[in-house]
Amino acid sequence: MNWYYVLQGQQAGPVSDEQLEELLRSGQIQQDTLVWREGMANWVPYSEAKGAPAAGTPAKVGMSMASSAAPAAGEGMCVECGKMFPTDNLIRHGNAYVCAACKPVFMQRLAEGATIQSGPMNYASFGLRMGAFILDVCILLGVAVLANMAAGLGPLGLNGVIPGQMTPGQGLSQAIQTAFGLAYEVIMVGKFGGTLGKLACGIRVVTSTGERVTYLRAFGRYFAKGLSCCTCAIGYFMAAFDEEKRTLHDRICNTRVVTK
Repeated sequence: MNWYYVLQGQQAGPVSDEQLEELLRSGQIQQDTLVWREGMANWVPYSEAKGAPAAGTPAKVGMSMASSAAPAAGEGMCVECGKMFPTDNLIRHGNAYVCAACKPVFMQRLAEGATIQSGPMNYASFGLRMGAFILDVCILLGVAVLANMAAGLGPLGLNGVIPGQMTPGQGLSQAIQTAFGLAYEVIMVGKFGGTLGKLACGIRVVTSTGERVTYLRAFGRYFAKGLSCCTCAIGYFMAAFDEEKRTLHDRICNTRVVTK
């Protein structure tokens, strides 16, 4: 079931039931934030939405929010508490509005490096994600060649190989490749929001609320990718059919990949 909600006086969404609840828990929306789904006659506060009666004629997505609680001209919504105020009484930061009461919390979040999501996310397409994946594979293959050569195995890692037995050179090469792959993913995603492949394609990894991914979450996401591979890569192809373009490891770690 897809939900839409009011963010800074504008319609945002669609999001699923789970995502709507996550937005509430994270403070992106409040109990009095206006929400709507197909089958509802009008926009209603979140606190009333679950029990809101369906109308005979579904409302249109993108409909004018003309209910009595809808944003009026000259009003804006605080990105923190979700309440409506005259824009003259709001503090503007980029495209976001903040009320005076929420300013300390908002500024603290900015100081901690939080990304303020001022509108609906633009999820990266499957094609973009595939392109970024191919670029990253090329980088990792290059590192594998260097690791093999450093271990005396030759570019393809075949020199001195004993069938059914791992040589010290092979062990060294595998250790280098594993360490680099882990560091590459965690440091790049945790610090810059994406690997070199993703950054080259103009996409980045964020949380479900649009904030920066922590190093710890990036660490977990690296290992979750192993599950996407173990499923005959079906975990990756899930992004082609998911409404938010999520792979299996995105679902496990509650991340999204969006365009910049």
